[in-house]
Amino acid sequence: MTTPYARTTQRHVEAFTEDPATELSEMATRLARFAELGITMQGQEVLDDIATTMAGQSGFLYAMVNAFSDEQTFLGLHNPPQESGYPLVGRTMSRAHGWCPEVIQRRRGLPLPDVAASPRFQSNQVVDAIGIQSYFGSPIIDEATGLALLTVCIIDPEPRTLRDAAQLQTIVREGSRAAADALKIPTPPPAS
Repeated sequence: MTTPYARTTQRHVEAFTEDPATELSEMATRLARFAELGITMQGQEVLDDIATTMAGQSGFLYAMVNAFSDEQTFLGLHNPPQESGYPLVGRTMSRAHGWCPEVIQRRRGLPLPDVAASPRFQSNQVVDAIGIQSYFGSPIIDEATGLALLTVCIIDPEPRTLRDAAQLQTIVREGSRAAADALKIPTPPPAS
């Protein structure tokens, strides 16, 4: 069963910032860059494998490599086994849902070991639809444009401890490097 939030069919762009003009300009740049790099808004087996690796390393039920266009598209996706009883997510959802829009906007990672502990992030369509309680996300920054082209994330219905946060964020950062390499996205050198 695919959750309703993951089956968004709206083709209009929902703004997720308070500056829609900048957001639309960045989206146009992002879409042009996707075309230059040959990145299509379709699932890719190599990115599914990266998502599965992140889920396995972290013990999380879900992992995604997420591209932003008129909607979020999970180019890489790991779901729990169908027989697990957990909801399965589809390949797309609204641009405004989840925590990856925040990662795109801020252009840096977002560790939320316990989303309920953060008033800003505790209410969210993803929390409501599939009960997610922990999120770790990292952007893939394009060196040519300076924009976050994609995000890589892991999500789970169980909260995690602050003690686990650094290790989980490292898993996501490594996943973002692997996805950037697979998609041949030139990225800035890591900060020292």
